[in-house]
This record gives sequence, structure tokens and C-alpha cells, in this order.
Amino acid sequence: MDTTPELLEAERQQALRRLAGLTGDFNEVVAASRDSNADDEHDPEGATIAFERSQVAALVLQVERHLAEVEAAIHRLEIGTYGTCERCRRPIAKARLEARPAARTCIRCASAAP
Repeated sequence: MDTTPELLEAERQQALRRLAGLTGDFNEVVAASRDSNADDEHDPEGATIAFERSQVAALVLQVERHLAEVEAAIHRLEIGTYGTCERCRRPIAKARLEARPAARTCIRCASAAP
């Protein structure tokens, strides 16, 4: 797993860029709602500002969770437990880690009921 640190850092940087973009989008939606006199709850033209704000907030939470998973994987790499399934303690397949660098479990355990 010689490219693992690079994969994880690339994932981390991508998540940070996405988070910065979404935060900017969120701030724009909030600013638009402050500058608007429109009754956005009854606007027949489409989505409300509150809906847009909620949508962007949900995306921000999703990216924050992914970033936390990537940072946890970096920590596991630092302490030497990266690549070991957290449930069964068996190695996680290289192909799974390449596809999902922040994976905590092997495919078998991930497929099992919680």
C-alpha cells in the first residue's frame, strides 16, 4: 500500500476544496435571503430560499462526515492499524482500499447486518 498516504491526502484535499465551495454557496444563499423582500415560502417560481439553504447544509454535513472519515483513516495509518478491519481484525483487500481509501471494514463485514 505504498500509495496509501497519497490517496488519503488527495481525498482530504478534495474534501476540503468541496467544503470550501459549499460553504461559499451556503453564504451566498444566506446573503440572498437577507437582500430579498420576496415571500419565498409562497413563490410560484420554484424552490424556496429555505429549501436551497437546507439542501446546501445537507451537502456540507455529508462532506464534513467524509472528511472526518478520511482524517480517521490518516490517523489509523499513523498508528499502524490502517488496512485492518475494525470488526473482524482481518486485512481489508487492497482493491477495497483503493476504491474507498477511508474504509474501516472489509467487504464481508461491511455487507453484514449491523
